[in-house]
Amino acid sequence: MPEPSRAPSPEGQHYFSGRPQVASAPATVPLALPDLTLTLTTDRGVFSGTRVDAGTKFLLLEAPAPPEGSVDLLDLGCGYGPIAVTLARRAPKARVWAVDVNDRALSLCTANAAEAGVGDRVRAVHPDEVPDEVRFAAIWSNPPIRIGKPALHELLRHWLARLDPGGEALLVVQKHLGSDSLARWLDGEGWPTRRLASRAGYRLLAAAAAGPDPAAPPEVGAT
Repeated sequence: MPEPSRAPSPEGQHYFSGRPQVASAPATVPLALPDLTLTLTTDRGVFSGTRVDAGTKFLLLEAPAPPEGSVDLLDLGCGYGPIAVTLARRAPKARVWAVDVNDRALSLCTANAAEAGVGDRVRAVHPDEVPDEVRFAAIWSNPPIRIGKPALHELLRHWLARLDPGGEALLVVQKHLGSDSLARWLDGEGWPTRRLASRAGYRLLAAAAAGPDPAAPPEVGAT
């Protein structure tokens, strides 16, 4: 399974490096949304370290509210945590799994969750640290399109297969980076996908959990 990744930084350091070699230079960035305002600590060597990425902001503004109750949610490719922390604030009973391969990003996400008062419900971990039995009521992601289609498709197959029945994945993708072709691929793979919003070259896609295979034999006792 490939792991969440990002494009190279200006210093040539990849955001998907497990341990960024670029020198640390912590800073803070604001995240202002209609329902909450956060100040997030960031650093060099992580995705969009100088500001909250425009696609991420679009996702947080336009996506529907997360499911209510004691559910598991996934932020796939969490970076320093703007999505994970927002989800935890908006869903006060949920457990949020914040997944990335970048150690520096995971440390920042953990610190930002604690600062926002949700540190007990945000678990910033490497992909292989999510227990196999965990299933997600929803997945939110600004996915790593630039890793290329084969790796991206493998990544999405792995995590979307872990959606609860009735769950959905909310993905923000730039149009010029293939949002429409990704939507068609998701449909073809059995995750019915619709466009929720479109603005400034971004698409917000909602991919529903796959239903049962219509070609599979019925369960014993099914009518």
